Amino acid sequence: MSKLKLTDEWWTAPAQSDSGRLIMVTGRRNMEPAMATGHYNVRMEITWRYGGEDAGMPPDATARTMEQVTTALADEFRRDHVAILTGIYTGAGERNWVFYVRSLYIFQRKINEILAPFEQLPLEFYAEEDPDWEEYREMRETEIPDEE
Repeated sequence: MSKLKLTDEWWTAPAQSDSGRLIMVTGRRNMEPAMATGHYNVRMEITWRYGGEDAGMPPDATARTMEQVTTALADEFRRDHVAILTGIYTGAGERNWVFYVRSLYIFQRKINEILAPFEQLPLEFYAEEDPDWEEYREMRETEIPDEE
C-alpha cells in the first residue's frame, strides 16, 4: 500500500456564527487524496470553550496554549495518518479542531498521548459518521479564492 501524500497548505477566511459573531476559519487544501481512500469516514471534532473577549476571540494566554495544542496535534498526525486535521474554527467563544479519522480507538489513544504534557484542558469531543466529507465540503465554501 502506498503512503498517503498530503499537502500542508492552509487558508484562513472570516465567517459568522449563527449569532453573527466573527469566526476565523482555517481550512486545509487538497484533501481529495484522503477522501478518495474511503478510509476516513468518521469526523471527530474537539471543542474548547473559553471566556472570550467581546469579539469572541480567546484571551492571549488561552490563545497561546491553543496554538501549542494545535502544533502538537498537527505534528503528530502529520507523521501518523490515523487522523487528518482538516479545519480549525476560532471565535464566538470557542475553538474547534476538525479531524477525519480512520480509527476512533487509535485516535483516542493518540490524543491522550499528545495532550499529556498539558494541564487538564476543558475539551469536549464529538464524533459522527461523515463518509462523504460533508463538513469539509461545506467549510471549503468559506474559502476566499486567491486573486491571480
